Amino acid sequence: MRSRNGNSYFIWSIYAIIFFNSLVLNASEYLISYRYVVKNAVIYNESLRISKTMKKCEGKPTDFIEFFVGDDRDIKKIIDSNSQEFIEFIHKIGLFVEHEEVTINAKSSSITILTLKTTCFKVDFNDKFARITSLK
Repeated sequence: MRSRNGNSYFIWSIYAIIFFNSLVLNASEYLISYRYVVKNAVIYNESLRISKTMKKCEGKPTDFIEFFVGDDRDIKKIIDSNSQEFIEFIHKIGLFVEHEEVTINAKSSSITILTLKTTCFKVDFNDKFARITSLK
């Protein structure tokens, strides 16, 4: 049946479909891993790896961080330009810490490794901002 005010339900359903499709199409998923090695109180190695997922990630969104990006849509450049804030963000998510200290002949040596295991992140580009959300 048709309502008195025309076919407004149909029009609103079309708007809703367009809106939700735009949300889904703007979102991309990436796998990100991080490793930070300190040997004898000196930074030995730091690596941040980012790759686009080949299939949809399963999980619920947990924490998120937003960056002003302008017109740039390259996630690697965005994270590089905001690396300090992103590193603090992944520290909140949870890092695996491995520490080893050895003393031989009164000489001490230590190594500490911080690792973010490969984690799926959802990236939404809206206007001039990027929202990066971790999935668990």
